[in-house]
Amino acid sequence: MAEAAPQHLALPSGLLELCALLGPSRDSLRGPDQVREQMSLKNGVSRPSALDPEVLSIFVPPFVTKEDSQMAGAPCVTPSKARRRSFRKKRDKPKAEPWKGLPPEDVSVPNGVDLLALPQLCFPGGVYVASEPREDCVHFLVLTDVCGNRTYGVVAQYYRPLHDESCFYNGKAHWEPSWPTAGAAGCFVPFAVCVVSKLPYYNALKDCLSCLLTHLKLCKDFEVDNHIKDFAAKLSLIPSPPPGPLHLIFNMKPLQIVFPSRADPESPLIDLDLHLPLLCFRPEKVLQILTCLLTEQRIVFFSSNWALLPLVAECFLAYLHPLQWQHTFVPVLSHQMLDFVMAPTSFLMGCHLDHFEEVSKEADGLILINIDNGSVTCSNDEDVDVPDIPLLAAQTFIQRVQSLQLHHELDLAHLGTSTDLNEGRTRRRAWQQRLNCQVQQVALHLLFSIFREVKNHLNYEHRVFNSEEFLKTRAPGDQQFYRQVLDTYMFHSFLKARLSGRMDAFAQMDLHMQSEEDRFNGMLASPRRPTIEKMASRKSSPLHVAHRRMVVSMPNLQDITIPELPARNSSLRKVDASECSSGSTVLSVTPKPTYTFKIPEIHFPLVSQCVQAYYSDCVALLSKAMSLLAPDSSVLLARYFYLRGAVHLMHGQLLDALLDFQSLYKTDIRIFPADLVRRMVGSLSGPQRAQAERVPELRRLISEVVDKPGEAPKPDDRVKNFELPRKHMQLDDFVKRVQESGIVKDTSIIHRLFEALTVGHQKQIDPETFKDFYNCWKEAEAEAQEVSLPLSVMEHLDKNECVYKLSSSVKTNHGVGKIAMTQKRLFLLTEGRPGYVEISTFRNIEEVRSTTVAFLLLRIPTLKIKMASKKEVFEANLKTECDLWHLMVKEMWAGKKLADDHKDPQYVQQALTHVLLMDAVVGTLQSSSAVYAASKLSYFDKMKSEMPLTVPKTTSETLKHRINPSAGETFPHAVDVLLYTPGHLDPAEKVEDAHPKLWCALNEGKVTVFDASSWTIYQHCFKVGTSKLNCMVMAEQNQVWVGSEDSVIYIINIHSMSCNKQLTDHRSSVTDLVVQNGTPSKVYSCSRDGTILAWNVSTLRVTSRFQLPGGRLSSISLHDGCLWCCTGNSIVVVTSNGLLCQELKISENVGDICTSFLSLQLLPEEQLWAACAGFNSIYVWSLKDLTQRPQAVHLQDCSEVSCMITVKQQIWVGGTGLSQGKSKGKIYVIDAERKTVEKELVAHMDTVKALCSAEDRYVLSGSGGGEGKIAIWKVE
Repeated sequence: MAEAAPQHLALPSGLLELCALLGPSRDSLRGPDQVREQMSLKNGVSRPSALDPEVLSIFVPPFVTKEDSQMAGAPCVTPSKARRRSFRKKRDKPKAEPWKGLPPEDVSVPNGVDLLALPQLCFPGGVYVASEPREDCVHFLVLTDVCGNRTYGVVAQYYRPLHDESCFYNGKAHWEPSWPTAGAAGCFVPFAVCVVSKLPYYNALKDCLSCLLTHLKLCKDFEVDNHIKDFAAKLSLIPSPPPGPLHLIFNMKPLQIVFPSRADPESPLIDLDLHLPLLCFRPEKVLQILTCLLTEQRIVFFSSNWALLPLVAECFLAYLHPLQWQHTFVPVLSHQMLDFVMAPTSFLMGCHLDHFEEVSKEADGLILINIDNGSVTCSNDEDVDVPDIPLLAAQTFIQRVQSLQLHHELDLAHLGTSTDLNEGRTRRRAWQQRLNCQVQQVALHLLFSIFREVKNHLNYEHRVFNSEEFLKTRAPGDQQFYRQVLDTYMFHSFLKARLSGRMDAFAQMDLHMQSEEDRFNGMLASPRRPTIEKMASRKSSPLHVAHRRMVVSMPNLQDITIPELPARNSSLRKVDASECSSGSTVLSVTPKPTYTFKIPEIHFPLVSQCVQAYYSDCVALLSKAMSLLAPDSSVLLARYFYLRGAVHLMHGQLLDALLDFQSLYKTDIRIFPADLVRRMVGSLSGPQRAQAERVPELRRLISEVVDKPGEAPKPDDRVKNFELPRKHMQLDDFVKRVQESGIVKDTSIIHRLFEALTVGHQKQIDPETFKDFYNCWKEAEAEAQEVSLPLSVMEHLDKNECVYKLSSSVKTNHGVGKIAMTQKRLFLLTEGRPGYVEISTFRNIEEVRSTTVAFLLLRIPTLKIKMASKKEVFEANLKTECDLWHLMVKEMWAGKKLADDHKDPQYVQQALTHVLLMDAVVGTLQSSSAVYAASKLSYFDKMKSEMPLTVPKTTSETLKHRINPSAGETFPHAVDVLLYTPGHLDPAEKVEDAHPKLWCALNEGKVTVFDASSWTIYQHCFKVGTSKLNCMVMAEQNQVWVGSEDSVIYIINIHSMSCNKQLTDHRSSVTDLVVQNGTPSKVYSCSRDGTILAWNVSTLRVTSRFQLPGGRLSSISLHDGCLWCCTGNSIVVVTSNGLLCQELKISENVGDICTSFLSLQLLPEEQLWAACAGFNSIYVWSLKDLTQRPQAVHLQDCSEVSCMITVKQQIWVGGTGLSQGKSKGKIYVIDAERKTVEKELVAHMDTVKALCSAEDRYVLSGSGGGEGKIAIWKVE
């Protein structure tokens, strides 16, 4: 497989984009008089004028010419046109060269590299001749093309003496030999070598250039080009490491150079010392600079050290991750470029400290940051409107930064001195990696504390952010900060990433930091209110006295004691660190383990044979490393596959490269280079395509990237800010607007709200009505946030209770006070000396009546509540509020009764939503018909009175609980598959993550995971493909395998909750999976076309494959080492190798009672239980003789069977049947020994689609899309 790649395929570049040699132009040093002038000026007469720098030589990969390849007969990839890959300026060129430092046309320069500006950037301070040798120095560049793509440059400056024996310009002197040699002996001219890469390898390329300079100093002038070309060729042949734990090592002599990879595909590549800003600035100043970046100011860094400008700026941008700076970024400005700082838009630039006064006076509104003295000021001594970062987040950040160990010498104090250069460098690199991880975590925690609650104000369905409501939840002193940040491009991109579900560092931290309350709130359909626990914590916080609503606090903030709230500081003034206590410690961060792969030596001369040998060595070393890996090292194996694929591609071996990239499906799909593979497949010639089609793995890969149509482009991925409507709304538009507002998501509830707001009117809602309703809702929400109960009252309530509604002060038979409603009870908050009087829990209510009582000549509307456990009737003279409270209490009472009957707390949450909407409707309409309109939302009360559906006793006794995996969605989703995984305390898991879990497959590849110890959502919907999921199994305690309608098996890692592996060997829908435990463990998978594959779980390789004739394969089961396969018109028994043992055909055996088999169960008692399409019976065969007529177990009132499982000595059958004259989802529990139906359970409003067992103690059932809930049943 060594075909040459077609000429039009652009190969992925290595580390090197371009290498250039720069120095003073020939004309600048034309004769001895000029040199003497430079020398005398330099010796103190006056400041010399700078020489003109230019590009002397340039080297661009690839360095093997087309002629070399043809002479060697090498199958290497060449450009479409033969080009020289290097050039040198010729001495005999005329003075006025038309290209002025630009290369000839036959040298292609990468986009983003401006050769006109490059000399100025490589010598930003100018070019001056020195009378004595200077020390080598390095600085860094960031180059940006017109599309905003960045490339990165590292520049090494060094000095060479000028003498008459040989020189740098084509080997001839620029002046006559009669000029005394001794006169030029003290003349040293600066030159620079610049390396440009697409990747920010600041430290690695600095080390590389340092190695190069040791060679350049020892070589003669005419040898310099060859040394630089060899150096550039080496870098161009090193592939870029893929994201992950594998770093590359290359021997540059005398140093071992490490090229680190990015931590994951969503992270930036970090090859610099992230603690540099913490050495230059106090933590308070770091926060001020971060604020300037977050608010997108016009920022200029200054330093007398050119190298610090890009490094410090890059560190600050790394602190912002995953937020990204969207504006101009030029960290090094030469003196010719100073006018750039006059730009009116946001930018981040860097200048030499010598220009500080000039820039400060000439430009207005700049933030000037002096790296050398750690100061932050404004140009022209103006005040720039830069706010402070939220106080609690800032204090935590300062304390954590102060706890960091920033000095390597302290870490080395107890160690012996290293006598090996590379050993010392390795030790330093490990220390730096640990510190970088800590700095990144501190910065990420800062951003997380600032933006954590943004998600609560996002509408994912309609991509809307309610900025005004978010701002209302911020502390008053933080409002200015958030108002400025919310208007930035950076924040807008951050919102787009949240709405798109990107699993970046912020999202991972959000998942990691979720509390039990957060997971519980994720299941609530009703609006949130402060819990009693939060009220109590607010009362105990001294900060709450000044600010009722503070920014979300970070973990461990309870350790911080703040005696009083310090005054807010103006943006650019000093913050006294002593105001922050030092109780917080540095975050405990353990860097992820990293591994290295050593790139083989590159031999010279650089001809095709040497390059081929290098590629062969790379492939051999990578293959050897892969063979030595343990079977479970899939993460590392994926990186080796990626690198080997890249080397094969550079070598021109397209099919081998495609095979390696295809292997990423089984190891780590996240680093699969989809665009590159698509271009590779498109470039295959006819014979190559035919050869690839003969390889099954490649045939599937080609069909994925070529034959299937690409994804339709998203019509609009912008984030809209919520705005009130400006025109009349029909029902559909009203539903959308309400969902966007964040008030309610459930479509059916919004339909009831529409009916309530349009009672007696045309069925449309005008903008004023919507505005009034929205304001009423938000006012009630704000009032609820401000509710403050005395501690004596809170003692009587549960910690998770919330006060949802307070009446005005009314007279009752227990005194004067306000009636309070929680999700659990009604109580009276007495006036005068605040006290608590229990009225009733909703469960205990027996009757609710709205009546009137006589007072003098008046009839006062009164609410009467009769309790089951009390003889006394509670009475409250609610006056005008009476009818509304009557509706609300009855709705909550009905919701609680339904919740108790159906063991489903969601009914209470829905009733609360109805109640709050009633209140808002009455406040909106403010008319005599307002209460009647609100009654349209009295849904559960009407259901209770008009359609009293009693839950059968057997169902009620067996049912334990219900949960809703579609909570928070706009409508319910069908539960297609259920899987219970027991808890395992694995070293890779946190203790709380080792709980048992329930995995629910919903529509379109969505999977929701519940913590089965508390039945709270562990992880809300994450995507596993986009098609319907058909089956799930657990393999080796750390993997969940999911079979999909799209013919792919997705593998989820239980520890990381990520799906990074896919098995793509099936060609049709994967219908079932079954695990065979053992060493090694196996998984059998089957697809609808009759294919059965056996997988080694450790290696993910297919160990056997066979095909059943006829297709229609719907399920498989293992019994006594054989596979029992349900194919619709027959049940086929085959060995694990595919040999046919026996077959049960419908046409021959049971043609009169069965049309097709749906599912089967095998019992140890040598019994086969099967369900048949269109019949309301389960049929039982003896395995000893399948020819005998089966025994039928009749299922009364059953119209359809959809699923069946075995639990202990019972068969649980799920399907659809009649109950009280209506079609419902039913479960039949059959005694396997007596073959009789023991229980008939009315399970769901829709058909039962899925069943699974939880350790044989519980059975879980999932319903269709009409209900979308999961029921938990007790097994007896």
